[in-house]
Amino acid sequence: MTDILILYYSQGGAVKEMAQLIARGVESVAGVTARVRTVPKVSANCEATEADIPASGAPYATLQDLEQCAGLALGSPTRFGNMAAPMKYFLDGTAGLWLNGALIGKPAAVFTSSGSLHGGNEMTLMTMMIPLMHHGMLMLGLPYSEPQLGSTKTGGTPYGASHIGGAMDDQPISEDEKKLCMALGKRLAETALKLQ
Repeated sequence: MTDILILYYSQGGAVKEMAQLIARGVESVAGVTARVRTVPKVSANCEATEADIPASGAPYATLQDLEQCAGLALGSPTRFGNMAAPMKYFLDGTAGLWLNGALIGKPAAVFTSSGSLHGGNEMTLMTMMIPLMHHGMLMLGLPYSEPQLGSTKTGGTPYGASHIGGAMDDQPISEDEKKLCMALGKRLAETALKLQ
Protein backbone atom coordinates (compact mmCIF):
# COMPACT_ATOMS: atom_id res chain seq x y z
CA MET A 1 0.00 0.00 0.00
CA THR A 2 1.08 3.54 -0.73
CA ASP A 3 0.84 5.68 2.41
CA ILE A 4 -0.03 9.41 2.23
CA LEU A 5 0.59 11.44 5.38
CA ILE A 6 -2.02 14.06 6.19
CA LEU A 7 -0.37 16.23 8.81
CA TYR A 8 -2.36 19.07 10.36
CA TYR A 9 -2.77 21.38 13.32
CA SER A 10 -6.29 22.49 14.21
CA GLN A 11 -7.55 24.67 16.99
CA GLY A 12 -11.19 25.30 16.11
CA GLY A 13 -11.81 22.05 14.25
CA ALA A 14 -12.08 23.26 10.63
CA VAL A 15 -8.57 22.19 9.61
CA LYS A 16 -9.16 18.81 11.25
CA GLU A 17 -12.34 18.39 9.21
CA MET A 18 -10.47 19.40 6.06
CA ALA A 19 -7.81 16.78 6.86
CA GLN A 20 -10.53 14.13 7.09
CA LEU A 21 -11.97 15.21 3.73
CA ILE A 22 -8.53 15.10 2.12
CA ALA A 23 -8.09 11.60 3.60
CA ARG A 24 -11.35 10.57 1.90
CA GLY A 25 -9.97 11.84 -1.39
CA VAL A 26 -6.70 9.97 -0.85
CA GLU A 27 -8.49 6.73 -0.06
CA SER A 28 -10.74 7.03 -3.11
CA VAL A 29 -7.67 5.89 -5.08
CA ALA A 30 -7.14 2.13 -5.09
CA GLY A 31 -3.95 1.00 -3.37
CA VAL A 32 -3.49 4.18 -1.34
CA THR A 33 -4.10 4.75 2.38
CA ALA A 34 -4.20 7.96 4.40
CA ARG A 35 -2.27 8.29 7.64
CA VAL A 36 -3.77 11.24 9.55
CA ARG A 37 -1.53 12.87 12.16
CA THR A 38 -1.45 16.10 14.15
CA VAL A 39 1.10 18.07 16.16
CA PRO A 40 0.91 19.18 19.81
CA LYS A 41 0.37 22.76 20.92
CA VAL A 42 3.35 24.89 21.87
CA SER A 43 3.39 27.16 24.89
CA ALA A 44 5.15 30.36 25.89
CA ASN A 45 5.48 28.73 29.31
CA CYS A 46 8.63 26.64 28.98
CA GLU A 47 7.38 24.18 31.60
CA ALA A 48 4.05 23.43 29.90
CA THR A 49 3.94 20.10 28.11
CA GLU A 50 1.38 18.02 26.27
CA ALA A 51 0.76 14.36 26.94
CA ASP A 52 2.68 11.95 24.68
CA ILE A 53 -0.65 10.73 23.29
CA PRO A 54 -3.46 13.21 22.61
CA ALA A 55 -6.67 12.72 24.59
CA SER A 56 -8.69 12.64 21.35
CA GLY A 57 -8.25 12.89 17.63
CA ALA A 58 -5.30 11.86 15.50
CA PRO A 59 -2.01 10.68 17.04
CA TYR A 60 0.96 13.04 17.06
CA ALA A 61 3.22 12.86 14.03
CA THR A 62 6.73 11.50 14.21
CA LEU A 63 9.67 12.07 11.91
CA GLN A 64 9.24 8.45 10.82
CA ASP A 65 5.74 9.30 9.55
CA LEU A 66 7.33 11.84 7.22
CA GLU A 67 10.19 9.59 6.21
CA GLN A 68 7.94 6.63 5.39
CA CYS A 69 5.16 8.45 3.52
CA ALA A 70 4.85 8.48 -0.25
CA GLY A 71 3.29 11.96 -0.18
CA LEU A 72 2.24 14.70 2.23
CA ALA A 73 -0.75 16.97 2.72
CA LEU A 74 0.12 19.70 5.24
CA GLY A 75 -2.60 21.78 6.92
CA SER A 76 -2.74 24.64 9.40
CA PRO A 77 -5.03 27.47 10.38
CA THR A 78 -4.01 30.87 9.07
CA ARG A 79 -2.11 33.03 11.55
CA PHE A 80 -1.42 36.46 10.07
CA GLY A 81 -0.66 34.99 6.65
CA ASN A 82 1.45 32.17 8.05
CA MET A 83 1.07 28.68 9.48
CA ALA A 84 0.33 28.29 13.19
CA ALA A 85 3.32 28.06 15.56
CA PRO A 86 2.82 24.36 16.44
CA MET A 87 3.18 23.34 12.79
CA LYS A 88 6.20 25.61 12.29
CA TYR A 89 7.78 24.20 15.46
CA PHE A 90 7.32 20.64 14.17
CA LEU A 91 8.77 21.49 10.76
CA ASP A 92 11.74 23.22 12.39
CA GLY A 93 12.63 19.82 13.88
CA THR A 94 12.96 18.10 10.50
CA ALA A 95 16.56 19.13 9.75
CA GLY A 96 17.73 15.52 10.03
CA LEU A 97 15.32 14.49 7.29
CA TRP A 98 16.59 17.39 5.18
CA LEU A 99 20.20 16.31 5.69
CA ASN A 100 19.33 12.78 4.57
CA GLY A 101 17.19 13.94 1.62
CA ALA A 102 14.34 11.80 2.95
CA LEU A 103 11.56 13.85 1.33
CA ILE A 104 13.18 14.63 -2.02
CA GLY A 105 10.88 13.85 -4.94
CA LYS A 106 7.76 13.15 -2.86
CA PRO A 107 4.57 15.02 -3.82
CA ALA A 108 3.08 17.48 -1.33
CA ALA A 109 -0.01 19.67 -1.04
CA VAL A 110 -1.17 22.27 1.49
CA PHE A 111 -4.48 23.36 3.03
CA THR A 112 -5.67 26.04 5.44
CA SER A 113 -8.62 27.78 7.09
CA SER A 114 -8.96 31.44 8.04
CA GLY A 115 -11.53 33.61 9.76
CA SER A 116 -12.25 35.89 6.82
CA LEU A 117 -12.26 35.97 3.04
CA HIS A 118 -9.11 38.07 2.91
CA GLY A 119 -7.60 36.57 6.05
CA GLY A 120 -4.34 35.42 4.48
CA ASN A 121 -5.31 31.99 3.14
CA GLU A 122 -3.22 32.16 0.00
CA MET A 123 -0.21 33.60 1.81
CA THR A 124 -0.46 30.83 4.41
CA LEU A 125 -0.54 28.20 1.68
CA MET A 126 2.53 29.76 0.09
CA THR A 127 4.46 29.96 3.37
CA MET A 128 3.68 26.31 4.11
CA MET A 129 5.15 25.41 0.72
CA ILE A 130 8.54 26.99 1.48
CA PRO A 131 9.91 24.40 3.95
CA LEU A 132 8.51 21.59 1.80
CA MET A 133 10.34 22.96 -1.23
CA HIS A 134 13.54 23.16 0.83
CA HIS A 135 13.05 19.45 1.49
CA GLY A 136 12.87 18.88 -2.28
CA MET A 137 9.21 17.94 -2.33
CA LEU A 138 7.12 18.36 -5.49
CA MET A 139 4.30 20.84 -4.85
CA LEU A 140 0.80 20.14 -6.13
CA GLY A 141 -2.06 22.59 -6.28
CA LEU A 142 -5.59 22.42 -7.61
CA PRO A 143 -5.97 22.85 -11.38
CA TYR A 144 -8.79 24.91 -12.83
CA SER A 145 -10.19 21.71 -14.31
CA GLU A 146 -11.80 21.42 -10.85
CA PRO A 147 -15.10 23.26 -11.52
CA GLN A 148 -15.46 24.38 -7.89
CA LEU A 149 -12.53 26.78 -8.32
CA GLY A 150 -14.78 28.76 -10.65
CA SER A 151 -17.96 28.49 -8.59
CA THR A 152 -16.78 28.84 -4.99
CA LYS A 153 -18.00 31.84 -3.01
CA THR A 154 -15.97 30.77 0.02
CA GLY A 155 -12.54 29.10 0.08
CA GLY A 156 -10.62 27.34 -2.64
CA THR A 157 -7.48 28.38 -4.51
CA PRO A 158 -5.15 26.91 -7.12
CA TYR A 159 -2.45 26.82 -4.39
CA GLY A 160 -4.37 24.32 -2.27
CA ALA A 161 -7.60 23.73 -0.40
CA SER A 162 -8.87 26.52 1.83
CA HIS A 163 -11.86 27.33 4.01
CA ILE A 164 -13.39 30.56 5.30
CA GLY A 165 -14.48 29.76 8.86
CA GLY A 166 -15.80 33.14 9.99
CA ALA A 167 -14.49 35.30 12.82
CA MET A 168 -15.80 32.83 15.41
CA ASP A 169 -14.86 29.76 13.32
CA ASP A 170 -18.56 28.96 13.11
CA GLN A 171 -19.03 28.71 9.33
CA PRO A 172 -19.33 25.11 8.13
CA ILE A 173 -17.18 23.86 5.29
CA SER A 174 -19.09 24.62 2.08
CA GLU A 175 -19.89 22.02 -0.54
CA ASP A 176 -17.35 23.60 -2.91
CA GLU A 177 -14.67 23.55 -0.20
CA LYS A 178 -15.45 19.90 0.59
CA LYS A 179 -15.15 18.87 -3.05
CA LEU A 180 -11.87 20.75 -3.41
CA CYS A 181 -10.44 19.06 -0.31
CA MET A 182 -11.34 15.63 -1.68
CA ALA A 183 -10.00 16.56 -5.13
CA LEU A 184 -6.69 17.63 -3.58
CA GLY A 185 -6.39 14.33 -1.71
CA LYS A 186 -7.21 12.32 -4.83
CA ARG A 187 -4.70 14.27 -6.92
CA LEU A 188 -1.99 13.76 -4.29
CA ALA A 189 -2.67 10.00 -4.14
CA GLU A 190 -2.71 9.59 -7.92
CA THR A 191 0.53 11.55 -8.26
CA ALA A 192 2.25 9.50 -5.54
CA LEU A 193 1.31 6.30 -7.38
CA LYS A 194 2.65 7.64 -10.68
CA LEU A 195 5.95 8.63 -9.04
CA GLN A 196 6.56 5.24 -7.45
